[in-house]
Formats: sequence, structure tokens, C-alpha cells
Amino acid sequence: MSKETTGIEKLQQLISQGPFNKWLNFTVLKAGEDGVEVRAAWREEWVVHPERRYTHGGILAAIIDVAADFAIAATLGRPVPTIDIRVDYHKAAMPGDLTAKARVVRMGNQFSTAEASLYDQDGALIASGRGTYFTATPK
Repeated sequence: MSKETTGIEKLQQLISQGPFNKWLNFTVLKAGEDGVEVRAAWREEWVVHPERRYTHGGILAAIIDVAADFAIAATLGRPVPTIDIRVDYHKAAMPGDLTAKARVVRMGNQFSTAEASLYDQDGALIASGRGTYFTATPK
């Protein structure tokens, strides 16, 4: 079994522990030194406007936050609290699974920064964001 496969399995276990993450139905696709890639399986409950059928921006922000957090978790072996996050929306997300690609920008002893980009099923950029996370060792 490759190091990446082991990393994927460990990260999948970590990401699946939280009830919210379970509800978003994340699947870890990649986990390595260059970052992580996760897929969130689309749910009807994400729809904000029943006639136009686009996904609520809060869901998109949550996926970006979780992906960025777990890019850090892939290094630390544990998820960490979000201190601050900024999300930019580029296009409406229509029904369909979404894929986030995230990477650590800076790993610090107390605070770390990670960023993520979110794509639809066709590979179009939907949203992107960057967060600061509290990475100090828990007491």
C-alpha cells in the first residue's frame, strides 16, 4: 500500500468523524504533500432557490473550510479550529457533486494558512477561499 493510500484512508476516517462532515458526505480522493482533494456528494437540501436550483453559498463556504482544514490535518494528523476564512464566489453551483482541492500555504506552530478551490462536475471553478487555522498543540 502506498504512502498516499494510507494517507487517504487515515484522512477519510478523520473527516468522517464529524456529523456535519458525514452529512456533506465527503470522500477523500487524494492526500499528499501537495495537498488534498475531497468530493462532497450533492444533496437536495443544498438548494436555496427551488426554481433556479443553485446551491447555497454557506454550503460552498463550508466545503472550502473543511477542505482547507483537512489539508492541514493531513500534516498534523488532526483537524484544527478555524480562526478566519474568506470565500470568493465565482459561479453558481448547480446540482451535482463538488470537488475541492486544498493545500497548506504556511504551516506555523500556532497559526497556519490553507487555501482551497471548489469545482463543479465539469471542472469549472465555483468558489475559492483561504483560511487561518489554530494549529497549536492541544493541552
